[in-house]
Amino acid sequence: MREGAPPSPATEGPAAPPSRDLLASVVVFLVALPLCMGVAIASGVPPILGLITGIVGGIVVGALAGCPLQVSGPAAGLAVIVWEIVHTHGLETLGVVVLGAGVVQVLAGALKLGRWFRAVSPAVIQGMLAGIGVLILGSQVHVMLDAAPRSNGLENLLAIPGAVLSTVSSGEGAGHPQAALVGVATIAALVTWNLFAPKKLRMIPGALVGVLVAVAIASLFALDVARVEVPAGFLASLEVRSTASNLGLLGSAPVLVSVFTLALVASAETMLCATATDRLHHGPRTDYDRELIAQGAGNLVCGALGALPVCGVIVRSTENIESGATGRRSAVLHGLWLLVFVAALPFVLALIPVAALAAILVAIGCKLANPAAVRKLYRAQGAGEVAVYLATVGTIVATNLLTGILVGFGLAALKLLWGATRLRVDVEETSPERVDVHLYGAATFVGLPQLAQALEGIPLKTHVEIHLDHLAYADAACLDFLVGYERRHSELGGNVHVCWETLRQRRNVASARLPRAEAPAAAPAPEAAEPSEMLPVAG
Repeated sequence: MREGAPPSPATEGPAAPPSRDLLASVVVFLVALPLCMGVAIASGVPPILGLITGIVGGIVVGALAGCPLQVSGPAAGLAVIVWEIVHTHGLETLGVVVLGAGVVQVLAGALKLGRWFRAVSPAVIQGMLAGIGVLILGSQVHVMLDAAPRSNGLENLLAIPGAVLSTVSSGEGAGHPQAALVGVATIAALVTWNLFAPKKLRMIPGALVGVLVAVAIASLFALDVARVEVPAGFLASLEVRSTASNLGLLGSAPVLVSVFTLALVASAETMLCATATDRLHHGPRTDYDRELIAQGAGNLVCGALGALPVCGVIVRSTENIESGATGRRSAVLHGLWLLVFVAALPFVLALIPVAALAAILVAIGCKLANPAAVRKLYRAQGAGEVAVYLATVGTIVATNLLTGILVGFGLAALKLLWGATRLRVDVEETSPERVDVHLYGAATFVGLPQLAQALEGIPLKTHVEIHLDHLAYADAACLDFLVGYERRHSELGGNVHVCWETLRQRRNVASARLPRAEAPAAAPAPEAAEPSEMLPVAG
């Protein structure tokens, strides 16, 4: 967030000053304009379809949203999915898939499933976003050179050195070096503006500054680079009739897989964005089910129009809040400004070099890839989560997004299962006559052999103190074993004290399985060891 006081509470209704929403809507419009077109190019579709999605995301989703300060539109995180849909099924099928995803989202919201889309491992989410970032980076470097991207992410990455080398070695007047010049100038302007822009002008987004610099360079030097293609009329871009005639494709299994993949990823990304948006202000919290229905309604409209899918986007949402937005009016107004611009000034879009929009996506791809996230994840969650993250990223890049997500989910589930059934047993001889046993984790039948080996290795005729303070769960198999061990060890001249009351108080086992009374002391316990000697040994 920018420097200064935290955002004031967001309030909707007549009491909120309209001027704040008006200003915020203009800022968000300026951010959204280049991003909508850039995401469309990264998705392999005409830029106008990204603008249509931005309009729908502002007007339709903004009016219905359960997260009033969240801004929706085409998202870089969905570009990879859309590219795969268009590449596999054709552009004419895109509207059908988006419409189907909208139906799934509306039904999920109506069934109160909104919050469940947040139940995803952080390693899988971060791995998904990083994988998407790598794929966007790989494809958009080629587009930035006015070249066509390869058929998959791995080929795009492997072809980058050759593409750069051929661009550098090209002769005078070649198209690729000129496009590269425009792309590099765009990134340089974007980064420089974000770092050194005067405080009073920071409301102007760096992406817009980059595009303006690219337009100026391409126009002043009459560069031979590809520019945004604008249809003769705005209505000519709408594919309502095409979508309606292709609805029968929803009976195809591959198309249905694309529908549910798009619905899952778009919903998860939107819910996470809504959660992040809530942290940026002190106003009303998100109604996740209503937000999911609003997203579904937006995708129903986008699908009917043959446009890109809509999704909550954090960059525009952050700009919205930091610019002083007080409610949903700013999101709706930004959609109206996009509509007015596309309808009244389409010739301005034709001045924009495609390389400039690709350069913006290259910068976004680098942000999403974010190698520093690995270190943060390791510090917060450990090596296990990093392994899930790396496996998710690697699978997405090597195969496709859906396979990568499924691999990530599978590994996260296995890690959860391993953690839920893992038992650690620390045996500590605190004196010749006393042994302390500390149990950590979950004592289930899976860990019973380990528990039995540890306890049965304790010498006879000793006092055994079994501590259950750090035991999260105990099943019937382990409880029966502990009760039996307590009896057998006592019969052989020893003494066992199990802290049954700890489990009773925490209610993490069935009370019927626990002994009714603490075991009587067969012999006086030796003096307690010093606290430093009672620390569990790492196992």
